[in-house]
Formats: sequence, structure tokens, C-alpha cells
Amino acid sequence: MELILEEKDACDWTYRGEGAVNLVLAYSGSSPAFMGKIIRVQKVAKNGSKYEAARLVLSKHECTLWKDAEPIVSSPNKEIAGQLYVQCVMIPLLGSEFVDPGVRVLVSREFLESVERDVLSQRPGWRVNAAKVDCFADSVLLMSDHSIFPSSTSKGAPCITVEIKPKCGFTPSSSYIADRNAIKKNVTRFRMHQVLKLQQHQIQQLSEYDPLDLFSGSRERIHKAIKALFANPQNNLRVFLNGSLIYGGLGGGNNGTNFAKAEAFDDYLYSFIHDENDSRTSSFVYLIGEAIIKLGVLDRLLDVQKLDRVDVEGAIHAYYDIVSQPCKICTKSSEYRQLGKYNSLHSIPLEESVNIVRDYLIAATAKDCSLMISFRPREDDDPESHYRSIYLDSTKQRFDVKASFIDLDMKPLNKMEFYYQLDQKIVDCYKQMAKVELVAAKKATIQGYETGY
Repeated sequence: MELILEEKDACDWTYRGEGAVNLVLAYSGSSPAFMGKIIRVQKVAKNGSKYEAARLVLSKHECTLWKDAEPIVSSPNKEIAGQLYVQCVMIPLLGSEFVDPGVRVLVSREFLESVERDVLSQRPGWRVNAAKVDCFADSVLLMSDHSIFPSSTSKGAPCITVEIKPKCGFTPSSSYIADRNAIKKNVTRFRMHQVLKLQQHQIQQLSEYDPLDLFSGSRERIHKAIKALFANPQNNLRVFLNGSLIYGGLGGGNNGTNFAKAEAFDDYLYSFIHDENDSRTSSFVYLIGEAIIKLGVLDRLLDVQKLDRVDVEGAIHAYYDIVSQPCKICTKSSEYRQLGKYNSLHSIPLEESVNIVRDYLIAATAKDCSLMISFRPREDDDPESHYRSIYLDSTKQRFDVKASFIDLDMKPLNKMEFYYQLDQKIVDCYKQMAKVELVAAKKATIQGYETGY
């Protein structure tokens, strides 16, 4: 970490977007050390202490959880632990070809304060209200900008990148799911969560996207999923042209920030896809689908997601045993018939409980990460290119393609109760909506009989 970013450097970093934990800034200056790079800047909740837990070492129970990955346990703070989590846990699971752990770069407090001021007007309002730049951090994470190809290989060719947040690609079948929540086995978490988000005014309309389509391996279903994401991006799809956002929102939520409508987006593709029949967007959807199939990236991701074998309704019991607390779920449960199942979880060795919760949290990372897929026209089928390629028959073009997983954040153990409570809220909200729809359908049927229709 010989490099250090000072106040004078802040103007060279431009806002790219943000998630719950970090701001993402892209480099726009001329220093060779940072060209083609982004930094992830830690955020801190506005209602939290300036010495919030982000800089504390792992808790005793987290050390137990990650004891098999010694570098994580011995990390001086959670920021470095998060980077080592990607390196020690996620890369072996997803592959080094698709994951960049990044390096930490020192920053001054003045740099972070200047960044805070510079990006304030570009951040979604609800993100601003929730968190600010952590000006007490001493470093940021420097990573490759996966929305572009490395400058040494680009040769001036345009690059277009799609960022997709796939979400969970399977429905659980765990026997620990309570009978009252059996709907989880048939309806995807994403679809149910959409209803809660609509009720809470986080989104303006329900998305037609179904993660099961994207993970299906079927070209038809994959194309259907991608088209649904384009129709209603929310925070699940963004598109960049040469590193600049051209479609999708900045930070998700109900901010309505779409940088291009469908017709304008097709115009952006004009210099990239040489199709004169006004079907460039369809061709781009085809390219994305072929990349997903050819690279096999979602197969890898699904395998990691499926480390969650018992669902949060099983993992929460193991969590209480790890932290040596009475299980609140068993105490409050009225489903005595299923208490025997839960009791069996509480009687397993601690090591098994640790494995259950650790695998659940790793799977949670995989369910919440993003996939970046970049395309670049390959001139004259360049034999020197070491990237895999996709041929677009309709335009007789060949494209280099590369993919990367990002936002592989380590999930904190102390949020297990939150994950469980959110899960229950999502299911309850969806069941209530389904009940209302059923009642309405019955009324409509009765009225139809009464009126003779």
C-alpha cells in the first residue's frame, strides 16, 4: 500500500454507483497507477458511531465461524477481513478468472471528506439519508474497472458492459421451512420480495423478472429474463458504454433514474452492433444470453447459492447455538409438530452448527452479488486475443467477452436475526397479497354468475 490518495486526488474520481456498504468511484485522471481502476469507499450509517463496527476486529463468534480461513480471523479490522474473505473463500468457489479481490490503498481523511462533498448531488436521496462516506477509514479497495477491457488490450474498440444482479436462482426445499411458509418452495424469493418492496414504495411496479429463468440454461428462458430486466431494471440491471452508465439506475430503489429509454438505448448500440434493421437491442440480448451459456458463470454461482441447504429457517437455530443464546424461534413457535425438527438442530455438535451458518452466509453473498459481462468487437477475428468470443450471425460480427463477479461482501454474523425477520416479513406480505387477490377473484366469479357472464 505504498500509494496514498490525498485531497488533491479526489477530483479524479467520479461517482459510478453504490450499494448498502460501499460507494463505487471510477478513475478519470491520467495516473498510470489508477487508469482502468475503480475504488470501493466504505460507508457508515448516519445513525451510527464514527467508530462503528466496520473497523473493529471480528467478534469471538465470527472467529469461530471463519477459523478454517486463518488470514480472515487474524485481520486487524473488518475491511481487510472482507477483502481476504473474497480471496480465501469466494475465489476458490467461483474461480480466479471471474473474481478480483483488489488491493487496499491508503487514503487521507481529507480525500474522503472531499469525495463526500463531490458525490453528494449524484447519490440517490434515500441512500444519502441512510449513510455517508466513512471519513475515518484509512484505506479504500482498489479494483479493476470491470465495465471496460484493460487499456493495453482495447485498441480503441468500443466496450459495452451489462451488470446484472441475478439474485437467488432456486427455490428452497428444506424440511425446516415452517408449514405456514410452504409457499417459499414454489415462489421465488425475488418475486415475493417485489411485493414487499412495492408496498414499502421502494419500487414503482412489480418486475416480471424471474431468476429461475436466468439460471435455467434454456436460451429461450434466459432471453425472457434479460428482456424483463431491460423492461424494469430497478437495481438488477445496468449497462455501461466505455465505462459510462447509459441504462439503469445509479443505486437502485424508487429513484426512477433510467439514463436511457428503450429507443434511446438502441441508438447507443449503433456504433457497437452493425444492424440496420432496428433490432440492435435484440442482438444485444442475444449476446448476453450466449455469454451466460458459453462462460457457465451462473452454473458456478448457483452451486455456491445452494450451499444454503437448510434455509434461513434452519440456519437461525444453528445461529443461536453458536452464540450460546436461548433460541427465540423455538420459544415463540406455536407449531409444536415441527418443534421436534428444530430440537434435532439444537442437538447437533457445535461444529455442524458452525458449518450450517457459515455455508448460509457464503450462499447469502452469492445471492446478493452482481455479474459484469463485457463485450468488445473483435477486428478481423484477431488471433492474438486471449478472450473467449461470441459470433453474432445477423451482423457477421465476432465479439470478445469477459465476465466478473463483484460485490462479494462478507455477510456479518450478527445480522442473522435480521435475515430471519426479513424473510418472515417477505413471506407474510406475499401471502397477504395472494389472499387479497383470491378474495377478489372469487367476488369476480360470483358477480359473473349473477350477471350471466
